[in-house]
Amino acid sequence: MTAPATPGATPADGRTTGHIRRERTRAVILTGLAIWAVLPLALLLLVSLSGGWRFPTLLGVDPGLGSWPDLAGGSLVRATLTSLGLGVATGVSAAVMGLVIGRGLARTAGWRRVAGAMLSFLPVAVPPIVLGVGLQFSFLSLGLGGTFVGVWLAHLVPATGYATLYFMGVFTAWNFGIEEAARRLGATRVQTIRRVVVPLLRRPLAEAALLGFLVSWAQVPLTLVLGQGRIRSLTVEVLTLVEAGQDGLAAAGSILLVVPPILLMGVAVWGVREAEVVVA
Repeated sequence: MTAPATPGATPADGRTTGHIRRERTRAVILTGLAIWAVLPLALLLLVSLSGGWRFPTLLGVDPGLGSWPDLAGGSLVRATLTSLGLGVATGVSAAVMGLVIGRGLARTAGWRRVAGAMLSFLPVAVPPIVLGVGLQFSFLSLGLGGTFVGVWLAHLVPATGYATLYFMGVFTAWNFGIEEAARRLGATRVQTIRRVVVPLLRRPLAEAALLGFLVSWAQVPLTLVLGQGRIRSLTVEVLTLVEAGQDGLAAAGSILLVVPPILLMGVAVWGVREAEVVVA
């Protein structure tokens, strides 16, 4: 006859009862978080595939392709291309500027480093609408208001702040002795940067560019203020559709807003795993 299990006894696989309960609780929490994250996207997809959702209909008034056929050649396509252009330009520029500024700050010490870090964090901490109003006065005098270049430069301010803080952390742990060794072997400053520094910083540069792209991609206040209604990014276009009551097109545009960040994050995760495999 088998003896009854005592509380907290260890099963055959070596896990205690408390461990099993914690795993179940963790699984329930993760499942709830996954549903919470996916549910809004599922609702957006449902609305975009219907001819317009009206309560109490579940699948919309005209289930099918919904608003997606209307995207071809429409304002959402042009807005998506504008946002992609702004994101790529901002990401690349912010990565380069953040590398230069972050490297310089990492090599300083004392109050200069603290002041530089605070100034880099300021565009990140200040509300974007305040930053936009502040930039508007100078941009209007320079003739950059309502232009693609003006919006790009506005997006570059917070993106460079993020990239600078990121590269400060990178160069804090950087071994500058590698560069000194290259210089002693006869390499010029440019050759050292091109053949030593940049190859070693490919992954941080890619991550900083990704960060700058995401900052620009989701930017609304700076685009509205500096773009003056002439630069129609995807975020601005979606807001306009929501205000106009075009729920189907607004839902389709919202899904378009989600796709590039998910793809880029997937590429970043894949790159990290590939790097781990190479290191292993």
